[in-house]
Amino acid sequence: MAIQVGRWKRWVVIASVLGAIPVVSIAQSQSFASQTAEATPTGYTAPVSLTGDDIVAKMLERNRLRNEQLRRYSAVRTYVIRNLEGKLAAQAVVRVDYEAPDKKTFNKTSEKGSGIVRHLVFDRLIQSEAETSSGREHHNSAITTANYTFTLSGEEDAGPYHCFVLDAAPKRKDKYLFEGKIWIDVNDFAIVKIAGHPAKKPSFWINRADFVRQYQRIDGFWLPYLDETSVEVKLYGRRVFTVNHEQYVINPPNPLEAETGDTGDPD
Repeated sequence: MAIQVGRWKRWVVIASVLGAIPVVSIAQSQSFASQTAEATPTGYTAPVSLTGDDIVAKMLERNRLRNEQLRRYSAVRTYVIRNLEGKLAAQAVVRVDYEAPDKKTFNKTSEKGSGIVRHLVFDRLIQSEAETSSGREHHNSAITTANYTFTLSGEEDAGPYHCFVLDAAPKRKDKYLFEGKIWIDVNDFAIVKIAGHPAKKPSFWINRADFVRQYQRIDGFWLPYLDETSVEVKLYGRRVFTVNHEQYVINPPNPLEAETGDTGDPD
């Protein structure tokens, strides 16, 4: 019985860490520690008069405009937790439906693995995201100059996208903030990738927690592509948590629009 209780407590710790990570996903719409410390290109010169704060300001404005045009989307997410050897601990496949301005609904289509892990980690993440999007749960964690100091450190490619690379330093020790890097597309001023670790150690039991979140451009919108979180737990080892975001369908007409021909767009 003591072994069972101890295991349950350790997963609670993991769940508490993972519960903080999604807040990093900012601005409406995670490869680990060694990749978050990429070197600044030697001899890099920032574009004339362009600072980290300028880039973030442009990003926030572009995101606002994109969000105004994003009426609805659906996607399929696969949540997976594995141990260091790759053995599956738990998995859930979830359909996500977003309706502007702030409604998200989640429907599980399949599950396997540990029920305790699915409940403590996956269910908590889904609940937290639903509450955050609707404003019922609020954390001052946005990627803004109020929460971070941004330094433009260079440019590099992140997959098919050419990006500005910014160092993000949190202005306070807060588990809902992170320390790391942000890759922002030079043309769209959209976040392509975020990598780092929580600004405040989530728990005594956690040796380290690192995350990478990647985005993809679909029909002019930037939406999550892959989240990876690695958590090192004392006495229990490393666990790797991933979320794959696939099968996006963006701005389809709803049944009422299809019948009336009203798409909500101005003439």
